[in-house]
Parts: sequence; structure tokens; C-alpha cells
Amino acid sequence: MTTERTYETIEARQNAGELRITLNRPESLNAWTIGFGEELLELLSSAAQDPAVRSVTITGAGRAFSSGADLRAGFNPTPEGKPDVKTPLDSIYHPLITQIRTMPKPVLAAVNGPAVGIGCSLALACDLIVARESAYFLLAFVNIGLVPDGGSSLFIPARAGFTRAAEMALLGEKIPARQAFEWNLINRVVADDEFDAAVDELACKLASGPTGAYAGAKRQLNAWLYERMEAQLALEADTQQEAASSADFMEGVAAFLGKRPPSFGG
Repeated sequence: MTTERTYETIEARQNAGELRITLNRPESLNAWTIGFGEELLELLSSAAQDPAVRSVTITGAGRAFSSGADLRAGFNPTPEGKPDVKTPLDSIYHPLITQIRTMPKPVLAAVNGPAVGIGCSLALACDLIVARESAYFLLAFVNIGLVPDGGSSLFIPARAGFTRAAEMALLGEKIPARQAFEWNLINRVVADDEFDAAVDELACKLASGPTGAYAGAKRQLNAWLYERMEAQLALEADTQQEAASSADFMEGVAAFLGKRPPSFGG
């Protein structure tokens, strides 16, 4: 069974046909580390193959869905001594995004709070997104001298169009849940005190629905919208490594950790 394994950074709870995955690093607002990504990939891969899992719901513990990469955890170096962001993208983060898109069962993102950076990408990779009204979405990459990854350069244009994608990627501003709904970026926005019940109701509906029809619908949508996903994820990893090798990225991280505005040199 999917739930037999004990995880350190995520929680897995199976109720009837629904697998509820909770990102569980609340002290860091569910920020991503390599270990976090490895556990999430392992669980998603298991769920994709488990016939007892009919739907998957992903949410966050505490105040956030996910605050993105844990910059305080640092990065492994490349042979040239630069931060290596390409390796975890290629081997962990992008495979788990691909797993969400290709698993033959629906995946619901229950965005309970801020969804930032790769956390935003994770939500956008899911089939349906319901957000608490106080939540927001933020492609924060540009604010530290990086570019979008986790498939966000693909998912946002597909969901909301080029205009919204360019605004999120280039300006790095918060998009409140209500605005995200108006942009067609997400499916539903729910009042904070009604959120948990709304998630449970939608998750139950998906878990009790026609799984074969869901799988077929996902194949259709992927074929039309995401046929070039593998190539786009590879491009994201390559361009992210270029950005991570720049002086602007080092300045962006230093400014973030120092809680000051960055001074980018271009």
C-alpha cells in the first residue's frame, strides 16, 4: 500500500480511493530541499501504480502550500564551483512534475496558503486547483535572478495565456487567489472557513468517479497542450543553470537572506 512508508518531509493518508499528500515542513513554509523532492517523487510514483489510489490531493501543512526552494539549505556545486540547480531539476523535480501530468488518475492541488516558485509550479502541474481565498501564487524566480522552472513556463501560458505568463515571469508579483481565478489560472477559490470542506467534497467526487474516463481525458489534454513538455522541461533546466551561474543570482540570494532589496548588475 502507498501509505505504509513513513516519510520525513511529507505525510500520506489514504481514505477510500483518495490519497491525501501533505507537504510537511511547516517551519519553513514547506520549502523544497532535495530530500523533500525525493520523497515526493517516490510517493507520486508509487501512487501512479497503486490500483487502490483513485485520486490524489496535494496540500500543505501550516500556513503555506509551499514557499519554493529552501535557499538556506544551499546548493551542491558544479565542477566549475557554481550552484548546481540542473541536476536536481533533471533527476527529481521535473520527473515528479511529469509524474503528476502523466499518472492515469486525477490530481487536485488544495492550495491552503502561498504557492511560491517551484511550489507554484507544483500546484499548476495538477489537473484541478482549488485555493483558499487568502492564498496567493508567486513566480518568485526573477526576484533572485532566476527563470521559471518546474514546468511553469508551460503551464501558465496553457492555463492563462502569454500575457499573464509574461507578467508573472518578468514582474515576480503576488497573484491573489481571487485574481488567479479571474485569470483562469485556477479552477476555484473558496472562503477560508469553507476551504477544508470544499476540498474534501471535491476530492471525494474525484475518488469515486470513473477513473478510466479521467485517464483518457488527461491523455487528450496532455496531447493537445503538453506534447512538448519533455523538451520544455529540459529547456527550463538548462536556462535555470545558466541563470544560477550568474552574479545576479548570487546577489539575489544574498539579498534574500539579508532581507534587503537586491542590486542586479545584468
